Amino acid sequence: MHARLSFRWLIAAFAIVALAASAVTASAAEPIRLGAFLAVTGKGAFLGDPEKKTLETYVEKISGEGGVLGRKVELIVYDTGSEAKEALTFVKRLIEQDKVDAIIGGTSTGETMAVIREVEAAAVPFISLAGAAEIVEPVKKWVFKTPHTDRLAVEKLFTDMKARGLTKIGILSGPGGFDKSCRTNAMALAPAKGLTIVADETHGAGDTDMTPQLTRIKGAPGLQAFLYCGFGAPTSIVAKNVRQIGLGVPHYQTHGSASMSFIQGAEGAAEGVRLPAAALLVVDQLPADHPQKAVATAYRDAYTERYKEPISTFGGHAYDGLFIVLEAIKRAGGTDKAKVRDEIEKTNRFIGADGIFTMSPTDHLGLDTASFVMVEVKDGTWLLLN
Repeated sequence: MHARLSFRWLIAAFAIVALAASAVTASAAEPIRLGAFLAVTGKGAFLGDPEKKTLETYVEKISGEGGVLGRKVELIVYDTGSEAKEALTFVKRLIEQDKVDAIIGGTSTGETMAVIREVEAAAVPFISLAGAAEIVEPVKKWVFKTPHTDRLAVEKLFTDMKARGLTKIGILSGPGGFDKSCRTNAMALAPAKGLTIVADETHGAGDTDMTPQLTRIKGAPGLQAFLYCGFGAPTSIVAKNVRQIGLGVPHYQTHGSASMSFIQGAEGAAEGVRLPAAALLVVDQLPADHPQKAVATAYRDAYTERYKEPISTFGGHAYDGLFIVLEAIKRAGGTDKAKVRDEIEKTNRFIGADGIFTMSPTDHLGLDTASFVMVEVKDGTWLLLN
């Protein structure tokens, strides 16, 4: 009787072990779910479309090669239509219904800022693809970003202006979150750089003619250089309007214009425009020993081969966000959100398309002005300056 009972207990024990093993296997087979909300259409489409294409390209590639930690990677993308008001709806859906492990997205600053409270409350790792410094300054526990900030951009281009002896600056800015943050930082940083803002103009959403504002800037006493703070279609409109009125001073824009879409939309008026950009934009002009050369070249080749269109730094933002998350998941040994968040924060010398990232508890970007290059539009394309 005792032997029979012991045998039954042994069988039961084996069954329990088998069920546990089965549960572990099933759990391990669950895909890693990454969510994204992007401006695939609308006024920000020239940023969000390459971001979506980049994420799709690499998620398919990674899953086809066996995934991460033996798990496939699943990508869930929602198109905000470039409307910040849609962002919160989609982020709630990603968190509550899709049960994503991390979120990559927020093409614009407005979209990003609209969801920060939600992702912080839900404790989900979030990497933004937008530019404004306010996204990570001050640091928010669960929020990171990959594009250089508008403040870094302003610092870089102000240094270039000063080196050229250009100290009296006129500014035009748009109504978006990035635009306003760029203007604020330009006004704050100018005195420290020995520059004077002699004209400060703005334009509204949907404006298609900025010649009145530019004419006033042209009349500012001693004007030596012009800076436009904005992104999307207005960047090209401004370039055409600058040519139209014959502004007559060096024209600067930010990395919000770092795309062939800007040059093409300007219809020849972008010639001579200078801006700071990620090295990815001029990958073929980088020296052979540049630390980003191999990564940026591989990304450029994969993207252009699939989509038959030029790369932009905006797709690079998505590339960096994706791989920073996946590398953190590897180091965490799984998708426990708190562990993944901690590992993102420990990112150290990750070589990406935008730069070489080293994050910390006080820095949720991990880039500096040295990871920017200055470029100029010449003969309808980008020329590396330094």
